[in-house]
Amino acid sequence: MGLLSLAIWTPIFFGVVLLALGRDDQPRAVRWIALIGSVISLAVTLPLYGGFKLGTSAMQFVENGAWIERFNVNYHLGVDGISLWFVLLTAFINLVVVIASWESITQRVNQYMGAFLILSGLMIGVFCAIDGMLFYVFFEATLIPMYLIIGIWGGPNKIYAAFKFFLYTLLGSLLMLIALIYLYTKSGGSFDLAVWQKMPLGATAQTLLFFAFFAAFAVKVPMWPVHTWLPDVHVEAPTGGSAVLAAIMLKLGAYGFLRFSLPIAPDAAHEWSGFMIALSLIAVVYVGLVAMVQQDMKKLVAYSSVAHMGFVTLGFFIFNDLGMSGGVIQMIAHGFVSAAMFLSIGVLYDRMHSREIASYGGVVNTMPKFTAFALLFAMANCGLPGTAGFVGEWMVILGAIRANFWLGFAAASALIFGAAYTLWMFKRVYLGPVGNAKVKALADINAREFLVMSLLAVTVLFMGLYPKPLTDVMNTSVVDLLKHVAISKLI
Repeated sequence: MGLLSLAIWTPIFFGVVLLALGRDDQPRAVRWIALIGSVISLAVTLPLYGGFKLGTSAMQFVENGAWIERFNVNYHLGVDGISLWFVLLTAFINLVVVIASWESITQRVNQYMGAFLILSGLMIGVFCAIDGMLFYVFFEATLIPMYLIIGIWGGPNKIYAAFKFFLYTLLGSLLMLIALIYLYTKSGGSFDLAVWQKMPLGATAQTLLFFAFFAAFAVKVPMWPVHTWLPDVHVEAPTGGSAVLAAIMLKLGAYGFLRFSLPIAPDAAHEWSGFMIALSLIAVVYVGLVAMVQQDMKKLVAYSSVAHMGFVTLGFFIFNDLGMSGGVIQMIAHGFVSAAMFLSIGVLYDRMHSREIASYGGVVNTMPKFTAFALLFAMANCGLPGTAGFVGEWMVILGAIRANFWLGFAAASALIFGAAYTLWMFKRVYLGPVGNAKVKALADINAREFLVMSLLAVTVLFMGLYPKPLTDVMNTSVVDLLKHVAISKLI
């Protein structure tokens, strides 16, 4: 078993162990098993970074074995400079969520922790799979634990939100399955992504494939106008579910564009780039305006996620190295920042059992330590220089200006909306006099919550101040992908 298999199956193994316990009478032991499993799951991913070779876009740590020989489906894994960071990010966020959920979940603790560990392994599988059918299996399998997390531990309308999440994402993925079967037939019976990326395809075939993949990945990102499931799901999901959904699951769709849409249908991607850029800008501007009128903190941050992911797809479809690298970095940065924002809301919700902005006011007076962390995360969400939120957006804007000045100007102007809704929420929740008796009775964060906030604060600051390790790893892969996309594959 190679490093990638360890990264995938270690959390799944611990998740299955937790499910097998099947008991609520020893929640403390369950939590410690989940924590140990999360720490080990993160530890087995670290050698991937240490052993990664720079200067090549080739897949590394490759594992390849027959899975379903009759249809030539292989257990084929590998990572390059683009996917490596998402493996590490997934394992890290899983650990943070387990610590954050230590006290807030009191029923079916083993099932809750087990679902998150299994989900973590499946999402890592998506980022490692370089066989088309294996990718699809992992991609769809992630729906099951997240559906259960929302449907069992969610809010009052959890069943509605869980069904909406499942149906939106499943229906989009069915078109992707048809595209995969077409490529399998066209390639003479291969599910190897490298084979598909070299196949010459006609203009019509590329267009149909592009929109089949678009149906699956745009819903997952989610892009406007297929984003409507996300706010409902975030509002109803438990805090840990919201953190993982925003930090990792949204990235599966954007990653799919890089692995499938751009390299397999490059001419269609160029032809429809204006369409993709328009949808991205609408997400950044219109959804940003929608976020400004929200009264629910979770819903506000959910719309914020749609707007920030608009920068990601914008960076991909302006077809230059600054834009694409910025899009990838924005994905990683948004993983840290969005998780921090949702977990911060969770800290308040555990104490007040309300997500309404109007229920708060003057939290800084009773929770000064927590407010300091919340301010840092709010600034990162605004894109303040020196935080993770700045680097990716800045690179995308520079890339957009290189492609077209007015495009970059529109993207840069939209940052004002991000600052407006984030600071407006922060002002009303944290600043001013104490809002009511419940706020006056709040206790500041404990040692466990301080650890969670500190872990996220360190990553947000480190990535904002020193993003070089990320760019060094991904640079060659991004440049080679752009070269590949620039070469016509029309027959």
